[in-house]
Amino acid sequence: VCISTSGMPYAAKARRHPFILFFVIDMKYSPLSISRRHVLGDLYARCEHLESVPVYLVDVATEPIGHCDESLGIYADAFCFHLSDDDCKKLSTGNFTFSFDYEASTAADARCRQVTLRSIILNPRNAYEKPGPKSSQSVAVAEEAKV
Repeated sequence: VCISTSGMPYAAKARRHPFILFFVIDMKYSPLSISRRHVLGDLYARCEHLESVPVYLVDVATEPIGHCDESLGIYADAFCFHLSDDDCKKLSTGNFTFSFDYEASTAADARCRQVTLRSIILNPRNAYEKPGPKSSQSVAVAEEAKV
């Protein structure tokens, strides 16, 4: 019998062994930690450390879907996203790009201005179009050549 971490048996058949219990681990995606450099890109060197900022999906005017912090400590150099499991799974597989609402300091030199994040916005990536069959592509190219 397969037993999940919550103690409930699974219907899946497992090899029976008198001394071994088989465990199926329920995957948890939340919280998800991603390096600051990956999230911030060019803003990495200028961004101040943060306590907690809201995370929005597509638009700041909507309800926040979670929050992001640096709960791993200042030496971990990672953002910890506290989102639903479904959103964390999509974020970990690269289905979102990042945009930011931030406030720049008033330093004279634009290159050394520190940035304070006010919120992180997750934008869904556009789906790729599947290429058509090669035979229809070659027919289209042949028709364009005739014109």
